[in-house]
Amino acid sequence: MADAADVCRLALALPQVQEIDSEGFDFRVGGRGFVWSYPERLPGQPRRVRTDVAVLYVGDEAEKQALLLGEPAVFFTVTGYDGLPLVMLRLAEIGPGRLAELITDAWRMRAPEALSAEFEEARSRPAEA
Repeated sequence: MADAADVCRLALALPQVQEIDSEGFDFRVGGRGFVWSYPERLPGQPRRVRTDVAVLYVGDEAEKQALLLGEPAVFFTVTGYDGLPLVMLRLAEIGPGRLAELITDAWRMRAPEALSAEFEEARSRPAEA
């Protein structure tokens, strides 16, 4: 079971991440958002920032649909995100290990190409003894 603290810890562990001041959490790399708190908007009610739900960049519609159809207890979307490569993620329904993979993938897709390549190269090097 993951929570907002896990999102913050995992996002800030990635290179050149900026945390944007917000009611919840909001992380960017190269000026581009990759994970943030869900700003829930219900008819007739003020916007409510939900830190138990993360909005996650997924890259494209195919990936979005695969997540939504494959794990509906974990991922969902709302009309306001139609056509956008974003899904909402129920943090309580996922473990920190899987959350780390999803956040890292989102970061990779949003990071400048050179930074992402450098990150991958560093990860593929064998650990020094």
